[in-house]
Amino acid sequence: MNSAHKISLSASNITVMHDDFKAVNDVSIKLKAGEWIALVGPNGAGKSSLLKALAGLIPAFGDVALLGKPWPEWNRRQRAQTLAWLGQAESGQEDLTVYDVAMLGRLPHQSWLAPPSAQDKAVVEVALKTVQAWEWRTRSLGQLSGGERQRVLLARALAVQADVYLMDEPLAGVDVPHQADWLEWVRCLTEQGAAVVSVLHELNLALQADGVWVMAEGRLVHSGLPQDAQTHQALSAVFQNRLQWREWQDQGETRWVALPK
Repeated sequence: MNSAHKISLSASNITVMHDDFKAVNDVSIKLKAGEWIALVGPNGAGKSSLLKALAGLIPAFGDVALLGKPWPEWNRRQRAQTLAWLGQAESGQEDLTVYDVAMLGRLPHQSWLAPPSAQDKAVVEVALKTVQAWEWRTRSLGQLSGGERQRVLLARALAVQADVYLMDEPLAGVDVPHQADWLEWVRCLTEQGAAVVSVLHELNLALQADGVWVMAEGRLVHSGLPQDAQTHQALSAVFQNRLQWREWQDQGETRWVALPK
């Protein structure tokens, strides 16, 4: 089977409870290798809870399979080598240098208490240079702005060299030029066969993805292509019909822009 059609991550009937409240309600998904999915929806829709459940970070009902193998059959080390997580507003690590934070992405590949190998160092250097943070490598994470910090945490995720990347609001606080860079980095990942799911509030960036998952009230209410009218209708519905749509041509390809009414 062509790698582009392999299922990198799948889940069936995922439900997440927060006390008596269903934050995620019976959601099933399939994510293909080489595919970037934008997960969108209003605040409180359950996007972050779903992503954390897929990453195994919070308890959930239902079944998850990574590269076709059920979640319980993975040991923690193998799982950490295969799936990389980037959360929103992550705390901690304030006193670590930028370089050491990025090196955390290599921990799953290192033996217990072993120093970083030459390969680890090379991978971290490339990751930090990719996100344009190499010059800050000796600064502490706590000295950085929110957008700069997000870029370093992205470098940490890139250093894993994973098959699947789950990113919860990776562009929080990131300025427009680096948002454009992020799009390019995601495209590089998918071209190499990795699969990416990113929670995004920037709808027009989400519309550049290969596919869009729309959530509302804990449910996945739509899954489709960003250019499809059904996707636009689903987005308009979950955002209280406050959107209007504009079509534009980009090098002969039709793209869409969402604007507030």
